[in-house]
Amino acid sequence: MTDLTTLLEVGGPLAALGGGTAYTRAKYPAVYWSAVGGPISTARLLSSYSSVMEACGLTVAPSRLRVLAVKAATRREVRPVPPRRGIIRPTSTGLRLRLRLAPGQEPADVAASAERLRHAWGVHAVYVTTVKPGVVELRLVGYDVLRRVRMPRNTGSGFLKVPVALREDAMPFVRDYQTVPHQLTLGATLSGKSMYLRHLITGLATQPVALVGIDCKRGVELAPFAARLSALATDPDEAAELLPALVKEMEDRYDLIKARQGIAPDTPAEEITSDIWGLPESERPVPVVLFVDEVAELFLTATRKDEERRDEMVTQLIRLAQLGRAAGIYLEVCGQRFGAELGKGATMLRAQLTGRVCHRVNDEASAKMALGDIAPEAVSAACAIAPELPGLAVAGDTSGGWSRIRTPYLSLGNAAEICRESAHLVPDLPALKPFRPDVPVRPTETPAPAVLPHPATD
Repeated sequence: MTDLTTLLEVGGPLAALGGGTAYTRAKYPAVYWSAVGGPISTARLLSSYSSVMEACGLTVAPSRLRVLAVKAATRREVRPVPPRRGIIRPTSTGLRLRLRLAPGQEPADVAASAERLRHAWGVHAVYVTTVKPGVVELRLVGYDVLRRVRMPRNTGSGFLKVPVALREDAMPFVRDYQTVPHQLTLGATLSGKSMYLRHLITGLATQPVALVGIDCKRGVELAPFAARLSALATDPDEAAELLPALVKEMEDRYDLIKARQGIAPDTPAEEITSDIWGLPESERPVPVVLFVDEVAELFLTATRKDEERRDEMVTQLIRLAQLGRAAGIYLEVCGQRFGAELGKGATMLRAQLTGRVCHRVNDEASAKMALGDIAPEAVSAACAIAPELPGLAVAGDTSGGWSRIRTPYLSLGNAAEICRESAHLVPDLPALKPFRPDVPVRPTETPAPAVLPHPATD
C-alpha cells in the first residue's frame, strides 16, 4: 500500500505534466515552443555548434597565426574553424542568429546544409538569408507555423502593401503593388483562393485606392464588397464595356504624364517623371486595382460574335498589363484554370503578370502555367498541396524565388463589413461612374418603445 501511495504521489504529477506538455504542443505550439522547445533547442545549439559545423563541412583550416597561438598556449589539438556565431535571438516562432562566414565560404554552402542543421538542433525548419557580403542569417522555425496561421504584429503594411498570408519561415507575405504590379492567382474550388482575395480587398479597402472588379460568376465573389468598389462587371458583356473605360482612363493618365514632361527646359530633373508617382500630389490620380475573378470566362466563346468580343477584351487586358503600371493601374487576375488552350492571348497575358500564387489545382498543367516559367521546382510543391489544407499556396515571382504561404481565415461577413465601413473612401472617377454597383441599403431596426401605447376609450 505504501508503494502504491508513493507511486501515485510521484507518478501522478509526472503523468499530468507529460500529458499537459503533449496537449500544449499539439494545441498551442507557440506556447510550447516558448516554454520548452526554445530552451532545449538553444541548449543543443550552444553545446554542439562547433561539432555540427564540422560535420556539415562548414569549417575551414585555421590560419597559421591561430595554429601558433594555440600550440604556444596549450598542447591541445588545433581544430578547424567554424563560422563566427552571433547572438542568438529568440522569437515567438523560433530562433535567429547571424554567422560571419570564413574566407572561402559562400551562403550557398550554408543553405545546402540547412536540412542537416534542422535535424541536429531539433527544429522544424532552417532558412538561410544573406544579410551582407560575408554575413548570413539563420532563421530557425520551431514548429509548423502554417498549420495554424497567426499573423505577426509587425507585418510591414503600408500604402499599396497588403499582408495577406504567412510564409513558411514565419515571415508575413506582403503583396506590394509598387514592386510587383500585376499578379496571377490560381486555385481550384475550396482551395482558399477566395480567402486570399478577401484579404487583398479588405487590405486595400482602407487605403485611398480605387477598386474595380470583374466577376463573371454573376458577382457572387465580389458583390459582397460592392460598397467599396468603384466599378463592377458581373458577366462578359459588362466586362466588354468596362475594360475600354479602363483603357481610356489609362490613356488619359498618360496624357497627363506627357503634359508634365513637356514643361520648361529650366525645370529641375526631379520634377520630370515617367509615371504618376513623380507627379505632384495635388495632380496625381488615384491608383486603380482591377480584380478579375474567373478569368477563363472571358476567354470562353460559343459563337463568332463571342470570339470577336473575346479578342477585344483580351487585347485590352494585355494593354493594361503592359502599360498600366506607369499609370497606376494594377491587375489581380484570378481563376481556377489557366492555360494556353484558353485561346489567343492567354500566354501573352501571363507573361505580363509578374507575381504568381498557385493554390491547390486540379491538374499539373495549371501549376506549370503559373510557376513553370519562373521556378520549375515549385510546380511539384504546388501539386502536393492537400485538400485538407485550404489557404495553402506556393507564391513566386519572376526573380525565381518561391515559398509556401497560407492565408488566415477571414469570414465573408467580416470582410463585407470592413468594405461597408470604408465606403466613404471610394474615389471620384468620372470614367467609372456608369459601372458603380448598386449598394443595397441595410434595413434599420426601429427599437420597440419601452411603454406600449394604449388607445383612449370613452
